[in-house]
Amino acid sequence: MPQLGVLLRAALGRMRHATGLPVTFGGAVALNSRNVRLTELTGTCTDALRGLVIRAGNGLGGRVLVTARPGSVEDYATDARISHEYDEPVTAEGLRAIAAVPVVVGESVFGVLYGGIRQPLPLGTRVLDAMSQVATRLGIELTVRSEVQRRVADLETAAITRAAREDAPTAPEWEQLREAHAELRSIAQQITDPALRHRLQAVCDRLPPSRSRPTLNNPLSSRELDVLSLVAVGCSNAEAGRRLRLQPETAKSYLRSAMRKLGTHTRMETVIAARRAGLLP
Repeated sequence: MPQLGVLLRAALGRMRHATGLPVTFGGAVALNSRNVRLTELTGTCTDALRGLVIRAGNGLGGRVLVTARPGSVEDYATDARISHEYDEPVTAEGLRAIAAVPVVVGESVFGVLYGGIRQPLPLGTRVLDAMSQVATRLGIELTVRSEVQRRVADLETAAITRAAREDAPTAPEWEQLREAHAELRSIAQQITDPALRHRLQAVCDRLPPSRSRPTLNNPLSSRELDVLSLVAVGCSNAEAGRRLRLQPETAKSYLRSAMRKLGTHTRMETVIAARRAGLLP
C-alpha cells in the first residue's frame, strides 16, 4: 500500500507520545505470507532490529500474530512463555521489557507494533491499552484507504470500459454513480495523504459530465461541489455537514454560495443547473 511507511512511522510516533516508551518499532505482514518484517524503528541505538523477519508463532511478536491479541514480557531474554529465536538482535539493542500489539485490518492481522524499554520492568495495562488504541486507529485508517483505493479503481475501470463502448449509463446506473460521487467527495476530505486525496478528487471530477457537456469554467469551489453532491442525493444540510465534518450552518453557507453562482433559488433547481452544466453526474 502506498505511503505505508509514513503511516507506520506516524503510528509509532503517536505510540511513543501516548506511552512514554523510548523505543517503538514495527512492520507489516509480508505479501503472501504470515511473517512480519520490521521496517520502521524510532528511538533505537542500532540497526539490529531493522529488516528482521518475525515468523508466526516465534517470539513475542509471532505469538501476537497468531493470537491477534496484545502481549508483553518483563524481561525478553529470560521469559519462558515465548520462544527465543530473536534474542540476539533484541539483546544487541539492549531491550528488556517489550510489549506488542496487532494491527488488525478486516479480520486479519496486518502488522505488529512494538514498544520497549531497557530495564526489566512490568509495562502494565495502561501501556498496553494505549498501544492498542494506536494500533486500532492505524487499522481503521488502513481499512479506509484500502476501500477508497478499491472504489477508485472500480470507478476508473468502469469509466474506461464505458468510454470504449460509448455507452450511456442506465437510470439505475446514474443513481449509483451519483451516490458514489457524493460519498467519494466526502471521503476525500478525510484522507490525510495528499497524493491519494488528489487522485480521489480527480476521479470525482471525471465522473461528470452527466448527459450534457461540462462547462469549461467551473464556477463552484471544491467545497461547494462537495455539499451540492450530497444535496443531490437527498442529504439535508445537517447530514451533508456531518459527512464532510462541517457545521450545518457552514454546509448551508456553501449551498447558498453555489445557488448564487448558478443563479438559482432552490435546492432542486441548483442540483438541476449543476447537472445541466456537467458539474455533477
